[in-house]
Amino acid sequence: MYCRYQSYGVTGIEAYQVQVEVDLARGMPSFEIVGLPDTAVKESRDRVRAAMSTCGYVFPLGKTVVNLAPAFVKKSGPIYDVPILLAIMSAKGYLEEAGDSCAFLGELSLDGTLRPVRGVLSMVLQAREDGIEEIFLPKENAKEAAVIRGIRVYGAAHINEIIDHLSGRSKMQPQAYEQLQEQEINYPIDLSDVKGQPLAKRALEVAAAGGHNLLFIGPPGTGKSMLAKRIPTILPPLTEQEAIETAKVHSVAGLLEDGLKVQRPFRSPHHSVSPAGLAGGGSNPLPGEISLAHNGVLFLDELPEFSRQSIEILRQPIEDGVVTISRANSRVTYPCNAMVVAAMNPCPCGYLGHPGFDCRCTEKAVDKYLSKVSGPLLDRMDIQVEVAPLEYKDLTSQKEEETSAQVRERICKARTIQEQRFRGTETICNAGMTTTQLRQFCQLTEEASKRMAAAFDRMGLSGRAYDRILKVSRTIADLEGSERIESRHLMEALQYRSLDRKYWRR
Repeated sequence: MYCRYQSYGVTGIEAYQVQVEVDLARGMPSFEIVGLPDTAVKESRDRVRAAMSTCGYVFPLGKTVVNLAPAFVKKSGPIYDVPILLAIMSAKGYLEEAGDSCAFLGELSLDGTLRPVRGVLSMVLQAREDGIEEIFLPKENAKEAAVIRGIRVYGAAHINEIIDHLSGRSKMQPQAYEQLQEQEINYPIDLSDVKGQPLAKRALEVAAAGGHNLLFIGPPGTGKSMLAKRIPTILPPLTEQEAIETAKVHSVAGLLEDGLKVQRPFRSPHHSVSPAGLAGGGSNPLPGEISLAHNGVLFLDELPEFSRQSIEILRQPIEDGVVTISRANSRVTYPCNAMVVAAMNPCPCGYLGHPGFDCRCTEKAVDKYLSKVSGPLLDRMDIQVEVAPLEYKDLTSQKEEETSAQVRERICKARTIQEQRFRGTETICNAGMTTTQLRQFCQLTEEASKRMAAAFDRMGLSGRAYDRILKVSRTIADLEGSERIESRHLMEALQYRSLDRKYWRR
């Protein structure tokens, strides 16, 4: 007897349809799974056999062959336990075969309980595109899947629930559609917590408004980490499309909880993270920290303490907005359009140039410390700001600092301007402008053009630095509501590119 059920698999964050075919024939008792399965898929034989037995059904005694088509794509994970079991039961005559408008996925426990699987959001999106009307999956994944309109999602805690539904004995109720949360996010921290540091706060605002990369450098205790951790509080909430893109990455990594979120992700890996942990990888490649920060912020605290290999591996993803992981038999691409924020000390002891402490480091030790941050990586940091030591009067001042809500309001206005500017393109904010868009939207006034020409030679700027200065200038003009990039906008952007000359070109 032959039977076929529909299921799905995931490569990277993209899903593809898998047809689970079962053939029961006479012969010596055997159970084979073909179609390029990995070890976890092959182990479905024991899980399916035990689950059928505990649910009171007799497993076929003859030759059982399961084919996962297309056969040239490697199948991984325990996703196919549920469709394999149901296809065997239909071929055996216990169930009527479900039509091609239904899809099934999920891992089975030995007692028939369904366990959650990874990548559900991508699979449900692809199922909807393929015309699937109903999808059955573990109850823990139902809320995640129900954020997609146009497909009925059924979450089951036990395989018997699906069997009873298909046989007509007891109908399941579809999971209610989960609307994207629109309420205001209540952050436990606020930008007003940071005393003083007007220059650093201004740089933070400009970076957030245009999605620019940002580097803070300064002595310990000046508020670098405090400022960086408050960036999510001033960023605009995720749009529905951005929320789905972000959730797909987290779903594949098994980190998605409670459906879509409007809060932008903030990832802050420890400096001991491996290159694979930062950029992604593994035998079955999973997204790294840079991809988990997609549409949000990747914060690298104590930047020189990261291994050289780890931080250098970020150079291409920062530039391209995607990271591609190649293996002998597979190649996956993850999005990583994240705002990279880094913080570091100026020397190993941290007090180089401090007005109140003497630096104990030798010139060689300082050079060795700073050389851990390469020129090409530094060139990709659009805004570089020195965070000066605070004075006692700043810490004890009763002056009310600007709140995150006040700053976020200005940033949202600037982002709205950018949204209208780039409508119909893949560009989201100024930091992602292409060369063509740069020429179109970053025209300088005559005075600004003269200042730029003088600064280019004087500062020894690279072509990349020139482009990034124009992008930052465009953002500063957007914050002001100006259509043209004036001289004052350019001069502020140039101010944010001076630290490499102070510390790295001594």
